[in-house]
Amino acid sequence: MTKKRRAFDDSFKLQVVKMINDQLKEAGLLADLKRCTNVEGIGFLTGARLIATFQRGDFKNADAFIAFLGMDLRVSQSGQKDGRRRLLHNAAMSASRTPAWKSFYEEQRNRGFSTTQALVILARKLARVVFALLKGQSEYQPKGG
Repeated sequence: MTKKRRAFDDSFKLQVVKMINDQLKEAGLLADLKRCTNVEGIGFLTGARLIATFQRGDFKNADAFIAFLGMDLRVSQSGQKDGRRRLLHNAAMSASRTPAWKSFYEEQRNRGFSTTQALVILARKLARVVFALLKGQSEYQPKGG
């Protein structure tokens, strides 16, 4: 990739982030974004997507939220690509390397789950945490924090 192309890509990414941030600010959701991004593994884009998803429905519980995100293990969606799942999968990959979630991830691996299965379990856990934070308007308290 050329320097000019890389500069264009970086500029474009910054514009997208600014646009999303402005939309969240206008909707009064910046505090929710902060709640989400305080969770280890949840970054700006994942947090923004989770907030947008949360705002779309009146979810009775975390299971309904997880199902809407496409993370319900009882529903077979083999071969389908979904941005919501991909963002959470990437968040789980990131979270699995943090002190807060590494032991949880390794525990799943030690229980015999494959890497992908353990990441899905962690992604679902992250979604549950975010749901609780958004539903209760509470602040994230890391383990041991």
